[in-house]
Amino acid sequence: MKNIGEIKGEIIVFGGVYSNLQALESLKEYADARDISSQNIFCTGDVAGYCAQPEECVQLVKEWGINCIAGNVELQLASGEDDCGCDFDEGSRCDVFSRQWYPYAQSKLSEDSINWMKELPEHISFHYGGKKVVMVHGSYTGTSDFIFKSTPWEEKERQFKATNADIIIAGHCGLPFTDQKDSMKWVNAGVIGMPANDGQTSVWFIELNEKYDVTPHQMEYDHIKTNKLMVENSLPEAYAKTLLSGIWDNCEILPEAETNLQGKMIHF
Repeated sequence: MKNIGEIKGEIIVFGGVYSNLQALESLKEYADARDISSQNIFCTGDVAGYCAQPEECVQLVKEWGINCIAGNVELQLASGEDDCGCDFDEGSRCDVFSRQWYPYAQSKLSEDSINWMKELPEHISFHYGGKKVVMVHGSYTGTSDFIFKSTPWEEKERQFKATNADIIIAGHCGLPFTDQKDSMKWVNAGVIGMPANDGQTSVWFIELNEKYDVTPHQMEYDHIKTNKLMVENSLPEAYAKTLLSGIWDNCEILPEAETNLQGKMIHF
């Protein structure tokens, strides 16, 4: 685990760029306008993914110099694997779609970008507001683990014990949420590369202060352009449509509680 010391001031957390350059550029514009330095910006991984501009996204994150961990996509690409590492059920819709977008991303990435991925830590720890924070992708014990709001607290508590953290910041599942028990707080910033299955074309990130107040943000960006680029590059049509509808093609990865929230406004 990489320890980056103490962080002061407001921080921005986001995840799942998924090769969506238009969303990433919009987020950077927001951070620049707020004068938030790169050392206070955190990405939970999966910079590459479903959309059409993986190389451009990786290079922008690299040049920005923010704190970024490896998602399952980075781990798989860096190792030269032939799948995204999400452990989808064979033959499922998610599995079929991954066989379209993953080889595309692999074909577009430069050697420089792959080498950057190889250097990414899987976890980052830091001290913030007097507490220990650990950032993971899925969970500390499994990068591709799907942890949701409805995931039993016992599983989350196991991650706190494994990391000795007060706060865990995570990504991967695609849905923003917070969950808290006693002094332990689990925070998922959501992703900026795809909508959160809430029927909105906007995407999610969060700001956090040293009192651990979480401010969720829904961000608009040029999703029409992102959709157009996906269609032009023969990437999964269902995912391209999600950019326009805000609704996921399927709920295969979701527990029943999250499936029942499809198309509904997200509340923190």
